[in-house]
Amino acid sequence: MRATAKIFWILAVFFLIVAIAYAFLTGRYEPMGVEPVGFPALLALTGLSVMIAMALSLTIKKNDLGASDELDGEVSDDSGVQGSFSPYSWAPLWAALGGALCFLGVAAGWWIFAFGVIFAIYGILTWVMEFSVGQHAH
Repeated sequence: MRATAKIFWILAVFFLIVAIAYAFLTGRYEPMGVEPVGFPALLALTGLSVMIAMALSLTIKKNDLGASDELDGEVSDDSGVQGSFSPYSWAPLWAALGGALCFLGVAAGWWIFAFGVIFAIYGILTWVMEFSVGQHAH
């Protein structure tokens, strides 16, 4: 995981350099100035790389070394339980449907967007509260 974090830190620096160069070149040679789509997209890509790198770096500090961090590590060393996952849930479907309706609503009509918000809120709340069975449940 250390190697993955380093790769994303390198990517973040690379994308930042590319964004700055892109803004400089389009600002200098384009008649309308800095291009309004590519530059923010490159900045967003830089931010995404930084967020992934930070998440991986914080995970590395909290957890032990994995097999990928050891020079003589094998793939089978990472076998076993990787986490607790819900085997069957409708919540992601409702959240995805809500997100899709929100995007469709922006393009087709705001009344569709309102239904999308309702579905998305229901899906997210169901997903978050999925394993909550009450304070005193046995």
